Amino acid sequence: MEESVIRTYSPGTFAFLGDAVYSLCIREYLARKANCQPDKLHRKSVRFVSATAQAKAVTALLPELSEEEKDIYRRGKNAHTQYTAKNATKKEYHEATGFEALLGWLYLLERHERIDELVEKAIEINEG
Repeated sequence: MEESVIRTYSPGTFAFLGDAVYSLCIREYLARKANCQPDKLHRKSVRFVSATAQAKAVTALLPELSEEEKDIYRRGKNAHTQYTAKNATKKEYHEATGFEALLGWLYLLERHERIDELVEKAIEINEG
C-alpha cells in the first residue's frame, strides 16, 4: 500500500491497529520471558498496555520521534473519540491513543524495525 493512501486513514484506524500491534508485542515479550499461566501473563501485561503505562512511555519517547512520527502521534492524541479509559485520566487516554496511532501507522508502512525500537524502549520505561 502506498504511503500517500495510508496518510488518508483516520487516526482512529491507526490506533485500532496499533492497539493490537502493541498488545501482541507485549504478549510476545512476556511469553518469551516467562512460561506461566495465561492469567499471570495477563496481569503482567497490564503493567505495559494500560493507558497510563502507554502515556508514560510515549511522553518519555517524544524527544526521540521524528517530526513525521510526532505528527501522527498528535493526530491520534487529538482525535475525537467516544471512548474513555476505566483506570486512566482523559489526558493519559488521549496520549495512549496517540501512541497506538503511531504504532498502527508504522505497521501499515511495514516499518517493523522502528516498532521494535519503540516497544523495546516503552518496556524499559515501564519496567524501570
